[in-house]
Amino acid sequence: MTKTLILLIVLISFMACQQKTGLVPKVASLSLNTPSDSVKLFGEGIISTRYNERDMAITSNGDELFYSLGTYNQSLRVIIHLTKKNNQWAEGEVMSWSGRNNDIEPFISPDGKSLFFASNRPIAGDTTREDFNIWVSTKNGDEWTAPIALDTIINTKVDEFYPSVGKSKSLYFTAAHPGNNGKEDIYISKMLDGKYKTPVPLDTNVNSATYEFNAFVSPSEDTIIFSSYGRKDDLGGGDLYISIKNKEGAWQKAHNLGSGINSDGLDYCPFIDYPRHTFYFTSNRHPTLKSRIENSTKFKEMADNTLNGLDNIYVIDLKAVK
Repeated sequence: MTKTLILLIVLISFMACQQKTGLVPKVASLSLNTPSDSVKLFGEGIISTRYNERDMAITSNGDELFYSLGTYNQSLRVIIHLTKKNNQWAEGEVMSWSGRNNDIEPFISPDGKSLFFASNRPIAGDTTREDFNIWVSTKNGDEWTAPIALDTIINTKVDEFYPSVGKSKSLYFTAAHPGNNGKEDIYISKMLDGKYKTPVPLDTNVNSATYEFNAFVSPSEDTIIFSSYGRKDDLGGGDLYISIKNKEGAWQKAHNLGSGINSDGLDYCPFIDYPRHTFYFTSNRHPTLKSRIENSTKFKEMADNTLNGLDNIYVIDLKAVK
């Protein structure tokens, strides 16, 4: 039995034990329709827990929800899938094709028929490769089919991350290909005649000489929210930035979303649920210690708390995003 499989079994068994003992609130209390005008934890005890959670995706009808769940040291990450029937959410389950490799960053296409994600699973039959590539699963009835890797014009031996797709089927993603603007950039690959074209980095109104990554693009492809690390106005470990196209269709200079959303930690993995006017993102922010931790019991309580410095998912009303 592989080490990653053992870790997965332990993780799932522990979650099942929590559910049986009543330590995890029932997902029936989960709501997508109560955003606040200030940043709040999303689904505390259900989605956001003491584990690593990141990367939200929600179908337009609000009946399916996807996110990434990782072990404490991120040695294994899986995509969790929740479904809602008769207005009740069922317990989240690992996607049928996830659980052996690091699967992260789910994204639902605007038509709801394709689930894109990034994974370091073997590609093209090459079991020696461990780089991240972009994969897609398609909807067949109530099931999501076995994933297929995108074309080699997208997937190279350099990591490709965080897919986002507009109504034109153009693909936006993160990579550090040779000849880019900075250390990591956001790329676009246009879809023409059913095929992806050579990816090109977005211009310097979005990309810079430092790190740009994890971009969410609106279905109409006129708004992009992404993370950047190392800019002069960065509030800490990486912030969320926004750029909107002008009337001529060019990206305007990106600006920081500000301290109402960003923190002194890493803020990333944006997602907009347009039907419910809600903005989600991931952050590893945690409270500043007000006093010395005096004993091991208090320390363990802090480590077992949702706000223990690992990734959580946060939510805010979209109108508060400026």
